[in-house]
Amino acid sequence: MLETGDTRVLVDPGAFSQLEDLGELDAVLVTHQHPDHVSIDWVCALVAESGVSLYVDPGTATQLAERNVAATVTRAGETFQVGGLTITPVGKDHAHIHPYVPGVPNVGLLFQADGTRLFHPGDALDGEPGEVDYLAVPINAPWAAIRETLEFVRRIAPTRSIIPIHDALLSTTGRQMYLTHLGGFGREGGIPVLDGADGDPHELD
Repeated sequence: MLETGDTRVLVDPGAFSQLEDLGELDAVLVTHQHPDHVSIDWVCALVAESGVSLYVDPGTATQLAERNVAATVTRAGETFQVGGLTITPVGKDHAHIHPYVPGVPNVGLLFQADGTRLFHPGDALDGEPGEVDYLAVPINAPWAAIRETLEFVRRIAPTRSIIPIHDALLSTTGRQMYLTHLGGFGREGGIPVLDGADGDPHELD
């Protein structure tokens, strides 16, 4: 969930997400169609109930169209506005998992508000969002290795901190090991980790 002023948007409401008592939303955004990033049944029910706007990658748009649910398709470089948020899609493909799983589209999202920039890559490490203050980092996945994740963090070089995401498969001990590597080696001298695992809101300045 991202909030700025009166604008509230939800990113990647999937199978591992807490989707109760979210309150009013201005938009739901989806980076790709895998079920850990989008619960199609939940999104369709939400649209029927509230008429919330959807901004989704091409693969998710196809799935929604099969349910007669309309969505705006996000494409790299085609910036749009949701209330006080300026959003620029970045990239087009999901990271390679292995030869036995078909590839799908993946469109990362660069959020900007009041001079602050946050990049959510979805499930890809090849996006080029430009300068960012905060970087959401997938810390564990079947397609990811810590060496590649560290290279991603160092290449994007967020100026303020990293925000761990994509961690539902990890034990508490294993998760801490990943955060220690990323915080300690994400740049020379280390980089702050803004950890939202406590469920409390965090202010980005």
